[in-house]
Amino acid sequence: MELVKVDIGLLFWMTLTFSLLLFILGKFAWKPIMKMLHEREDSIEKALNAAEDAKKEMLKLKAGNEQLLLEAKEERDALLRDARKVRESIIDEARLKANEEANRIIENARESINYEKMAAINDLKNQIAAISIEIAEKLIIQELSDKDKQHQLTEKLLKEVKIN
Repeated sequence: MELVKVDIGLLFWMTLTFSLLLFILGKFAWKPIMKMLHEREDSIEKALNAAEDAKKEMLKLKAGNEQLLLEAKEERDALLRDARKVRESIIDEARLKANEEANRIIENARESINYEKMAAINDLKNQIAAISIEIAEKLIIQELSDKDKQHQLTEKLLKEVKIN
């Protein structure tokens, strides 16, 4: 049980040694250790702040990128809309020109048909007149071959002329 007994001399020297150790540590080691701990704490805090700032900057950049993407999509849609309008106007203009050209061709064709029709009618009239004259000549020659028939025809024509 000697181990459990406390000796006053031993206790004194242990306390003195412990106090001297604390004094030496406090004088030479404690301040640099505390200084390093504060520096480490400051560097960790700065790193956390930098990370937070970087995170905020990334969020801003992401929002900016999304905004740019939206603007690019809107610009693309506007360009496509303009291109569709231009295409529609070109198609409408081409359709209008085609209709005008078709109407002009149809009108020219109608005029040509009317001209050909009038020429055919005039030709037909001339042919009918020529045929009528030939028929009339043949009828007159046949009718007037006899003298009695000539007299009757002359009298008949004279009566008709007087009546009118």
